[in-house]
Amino acid sequence: MLNLKDMGLLVLRVGLSLMMLTHGWGKFNRLFAEEIKFGDPIGLGPTVSLYLVVLAEFIAPILIVFGFKTRWMAFFPAFAMGVAAFVAHGDDPFTRKEKALLYLCGYLAVLLCGPGRYALDTRLRQKI
Repeated sequence: MLNLKDMGLLVLRVGLSLMMLTHGWGKFNRLFAEEIKFGDPIGLGPTVSLYLVVLAEFIAPILIVFGFKTRWMAFFPAFAMGVAAFVAHGDDPFTRKEKALLYLCGYLAVLLCGPGRYALDTRLRQKI
């Protein structure tokens, strides 16, 4: 039987992550540049910051689409969007940080609610 709550979680998880991938793809490609130029909003260095953002905006969303380790993976984009909204764009007007806040809210919802029935996490749990 079709469960609307689980369908809603699927739409949220997949839609949010596919949109996030459009941001992560460009950053993923920066990893292969001759010189890495990236911001350092929390003092880890530009290279480490770029690797962490690629994890948050490219690797984690791919795993979230499939529903693999969903709650763990949702932490990374939620944290990255918190840093983007409150640190990198902390002094900017709301309209500049609005997109980061929307992603933050979405990934917090995924982190709190889990992947739902239509996810690899659920299938793997059932086979154990």
